[in-house]
Amino acid sequence: MIFMFNNIYKGKRVLVTGNTGFKGSWISLWLKELGAQVFGISNAVPTEPAMFNVLALGDLIEHHFIDVRDAKPLSDCILQIQPDFIFHLAAQPIVGTSYSDPVGTIATNTMGTVHVLDAARNLSKNCVLVMITSDKCYENVEWLYGYREVDRLGGKDIYSASKAAAEVLIYSYFHSFIKHKSNLRMVSVRAGNVIGGGDWAEKRLVPDCIRAWTKEEPVVIRHPASTRPWQHVLEPISGYLSVGQHLAESEKLNGEAFNFGPPSDQVFSVKEVLDAIALNWKLSTSKEWVKVETGTFHEAGLLKLSCEKANFHLQWRPVLDFDQMMSFTSSWYWEYYHGNQDMTGYTQRQIATYISLAEKRNLAWIQ
Repeated sequence: MIFMFNNIYKGKRVLVTGNTGFKGSWISLWLKELGAQVFGISNAVPTEPAMFNVLALGDLIEHHFIDVRDAKPLSDCILQIQPDFIFHLAAQPIVGTSYSDPVGTIATNTMGTVHVLDAARNLSKNCVLVMITSDKCYENVEWLYGYREVDRLGGKDIYSASKAAAEVLIYSYFHSFIKHKSNLRMVSVRAGNVIGGGDWAEKRLVPDCIRAWTKEEPVVIRHPASTRPWQHVLEPISGYLSVGQHLAESEKLNGEAFNFGPPSDQVFSVKEVLDAIALNWKLSTSKEWVKVETGTFHEAGLLKLSCEKANFHLQWRPVLDFDQMMSFTSSWYWEYYHGNQDMTGYTQRQIATYISLAEKRNLAWIQ
């Protein structure tokens, strides 16, 4: 097996909040592959189907059904687990849902984050906190260059505002409490639009596409020309694991924020993503598979991140090019919908392929 992240996670107690979600399921499985003892906290399994169930992760980790909005049960559980690492992913992750449930979105994304921080500051053992928010924490004025970690936070929609508020509170908690505790270290991390197999969330491009095409129906999209920093789910996760390793080994990056995204010159539109999936999905060319409807709420047309800070301090680089990313994503769904009975094994093989490609690129975390 390839040695990675300096073997820092082997035998460690690692808590993943939001572990039943798409990204939470992927990082939980990878952590198990790294030899960690994985614990999870989430309020529910968010979709049906769900990657958490498809991979039978409930049998592989110790899971607790707790809502991060409930401060005392959450704190009691964290103090019981006594984690060495916390990866905080629990969130209301959908922009559209923030319009129908603004209060719930703010409560989960903002106060849920505060509750995790407040519980963690009462830990007496050494613990690394990796607080995951979103690229949408930046006030998006749709300029051409990538947003840097020092750029202004904010948002016109509730989802973006909730993520910006979470970042402000993470910063405040660090300077008020965390940095004064020798046993705690913390970073915040921000990633762009993540795709990959196993996402079935509502109102997301790839899941909407797969749902429609498996029914042989066209997928309805709102903004075909909108661009996003598309990246496979394993890309930011490799960044999260890398920065977790760095923090465990040194306090140098304590309190910092990091972006994880594709190279700034690899910007693709919604339409280009769908075209690539259609090519891999082997759709008939005799039928129209994409239908455009006018959007009903504000969404940014241009958004990308500068990852120079992660490149410099972590020597982190993305692994997959656009074609590889689309192949990874499409093939996972193809296997699932065409009867593969061992999706855990298939997902583990995708992680292994990703690691092998990273090794060929001589990336820093492969050591």
